[in-house]
Amino acid sequence: MTMTKRELAIQKEFSERMDEGELLNCMRCGFCLPSCPTYIETGFDETHSPRGRIALMKAVHDGLIAPDEEVERSLDVCLGCRACEPVCPAGVQYGHLLEEARDIFADHNQYKPLTKAVRKTVFEGLFPHQNRMEHSVSLLNLYQRSGLQKTVRKLGFMELLPKNLSTMEKVLPAVPSRREMKKRERTFSSQKETTTKVAFFTGCLMDTMFHETNNATITLLQKAGCDIVIPEEQNCCGALHGHSGEKAHAKKLAKQNIDAFEELQADYIITNAGGCGAFLVDYDHLLKDDPQYAQRAKLFTSKMKDITQILFELDFHMNSELHVAPQVITYQDSCHLRNVMRTEVAPRTLLKSIGGAAYKEMDQADSCCGSAGIYNIVESDMSMQILDHKMEHVKATHATTIVTTNPGCLLQMKVGIEREGLSDSVRAVHIVDLLLEACK
Repeated sequence: MTMTKRELAIQKEFSERMDEGELLNCMRCGFCLPSCPTYIETGFDETHSPRGRIALMKAVHDGLIAPDEEVERSLDVCLGCRACEPVCPAGVQYGHLLEEARDIFADHNQYKPLTKAVRKTVFEGLFPHQNRMEHSVSLLNLYQRSGLQKTVRKLGFMELLPKNLSTMEKVLPAVPSRREMKKRERTFSSQKETTTKVAFFTGCLMDTMFHETNNATITLLQKAGCDIVIPEEQNCCGALHGHSGEKAHAKKLAKQNIDAFEELQADYIITNAGGCGAFLVDYDHLLKDDPQYAQRAKLFTSKMKDITQILFELDFHMNSELHVAPQVITYQDSCHLRNVMRTEVAPRTLLKSIGGAAYKEMDQADSCCGSAGIYNIVESDMSMQILDHKMEHVKATHATTIVTTNPGCLLQMKVGIEREGLSDSVRAVHIVDLLLEACK
């Protein structure tokens, strides 16, 4: 076997950086196979299963195969949903292996000039700077409110885009102006006797494109008996970086967030986005080799909770009168909320407590919807294939409201509703928005 210079460099880093013990933990038992969306959607192709990908990583680590395009492609097609982890009898941390392998490949990729420029803009120029995020999203606000959106649609410009992107444009929420994003206070008092002090991780997209959902989150926490503080110096969680081979930038963001939160002495750190929460709760692994931050990261992650979990623990559903107009609701799990943060009972309990709503569990609600960060953009064919099957399960529930706990999942389900022509009869909402609706 002859390797290129690039392949030799990648193989060397695999042997040095990949956790051999974790690779060996995989017993090849196959329990992960029924839980893997890409394994199923590719017609049971072993190279697109967790077991198969780990075997490829181990073979590269041992120098038995070259880290060629086929290996890299197998890793790229993975959704990173981590559904394999809860069902693994050996407890293999597949997500950690995947991120390390992707990071190694990214370190040695010679990106085309346009791709390199886009990655630099997104990973370095945009997401780590909340002011720039606010400015960018405010341009979307201008597009929506100025009449330009209607003109663009009327002239058919959207038809020039790939179908999934044009559909995504249709389902984008009405975003606030930059002034509206800036006017929120940093501290909030409980609306009843205070039981808990929490720090709110507002996120980058959540605090811009989904700003109103963040406002709803604050209100619910107040109603549940929480005093809330929002650290001004917090930043992007780094999930997009960590999943895309930009681990060094993810570590930098993690350190900034730990610095921002640790002096607040809050009882808990709350997030309302499953994808963010899963990466935040993994900071202890991300920084495990950093002598200055390893212990601080452990304390940070020990305080992480999803909004549904803290509401559940504070008996919000038992102490509040929740009621909505008659409707059938179903729940689509956020993969990372369920598989990494292990939060599945809390959101369902909250939903079942809403009067006027009939809760219907969806078949395979724990299976990925195909959003997976930017997966629905870079791997659109596979993403839409997964989404179409997901919508079959949605329709079987006869639900009129699909509830999610992650912004990417929310947009993906909205796209699914559009693709199925159900926009007049079915809606998708974040659980926080539905709970606040039920409080009124």
